[in-house]
Amino acid sequence: MGISLGLVGLGSFGAAFVDLFAAHPLVDRMALCDREPDRVAEFAKRPALQGKLRTADLYTSFEDICRSDLDALAIITQPWLHAPQAVQAMQHGKHVYSAVPIVSLPDGDEILEWCNRLVETVQQTGQHYMLGETTCYRPQTMYCRRQAAAGAFGNFVYAEGEYLHDVDSPSSNLREVQRRRLASQAGREWAAQMSGGGHYGGPMHYPTHSTGGPIFVMGAHALKVSAWGYQPPTPDEYFHGEFSNETALFYMSNGATMRICEFRQVGHVNSEIFRLFGTDGTFRENSWVDKEKSTPLTVAEMRDPLPAEVAAAFQSVSKTSDFYGGHGGSHAYLAHEFVDAVAHGRTPAINVWEAVRYMAAGVMAHKSALRDGELLAVPDWGDPPA
Repeated sequence: MGISLGLVGLGSFGAAFVDLFAAHPLVDRMALCDREPDRVAEFAKRPALQGKLRTADLYTSFEDICRSDLDALAIITQPWLHAPQAVQAMQHGKHVYSAVPIVSLPDGDEILEWCNRLVETVQQTGQHYMLGETTCYRPQTMYCRRQAAAGAFGNFVYAEGEYLHDVDSPSSNLREVQRRRLASQAGREWAAQMSGGGHYGGPMHYPTHSTGGPIFVMGAHALKVSAWGYQPPTPDEYFHGEFSNETALFYMSNGATMRICEFRQVGHVNSEIFRLFGTDGTFRENSWVDKEKSTPLTVAEMRDPLPAEVAAAFQSVSKTSDFYGGHGGSHAYLAHEFVDAVAHGRTPAINVWEAVRYMAAGVMAHKSALRDGELLAVPDWGDPPA
């Protein structure tokens, strides 16, 4: 019943998932892949991989790991590679977990083309695709999903989602992130491919931390959008003359409206948050609010329990008492959801139809901002097969 899984990309983010995937009770065999042989050799020494990793399952070529007999690949590489590598892997018979975003490109139409190719590839190959959107497994989102399933919100009327991440954030400086990415071998190839063009498409081209939570909870998708951008008053080469902040208002398929903010130039600590307002109840600032009172909630109250054997396995490889990992403790849930879905042959919660809804909303918001708020339709690829 167990599966074999290869993790592709052993950089700082991929490293956060190696032990979790390896420790999962339903993973019988692990493989590692990175373009740097020394990095692969170093990660192969990790205690969590002993007994699950063979010498033959160490790769420095994505093409080679695609041709392997592994069941699934977790792709945590550079963002412009995500969609092309996911398509290639599925065409080789692999189920795919992809880090966010679906793909990072300056051209919105090209992003939408990749969304379409991903959906078509899933349909043609029968392989599963899951986007690793961290917001979907933050405690707040898990709590709101339970409340929505119980009908506690009533009808949704309004939602807000925000991803606030200043380019010069002390805890995660985006200029430094970009410098490291472009200094890598893949980054140098990407820069050459772009032939000196911009590597930026506006903050709404990375919308999943803000759009993901409300869309995931409401089970609705965007139909129309009007958006506006903020351009830095002082030229900043990071933004390539485009917007540093974008704000969008969406009309949703459930009749609600949704306001989304993607800010990269803002005096605020990094934040991924959302608020949901219904006719009977509201969630905001870690509190459940109804017509009579506001009830503050703890993380433990909001979080879903993991299966006991999975929690114990993750705890066994954790260096701290908190084994849930980063991004609000979402990492453990993301790893479990993908492995469990593949092992049991079910469609992952953040499947390809769900994932493209997060991405398309952002792409069309950026298009609207470039057209001074013009109201635009948002494409949709439908729901997963029943």
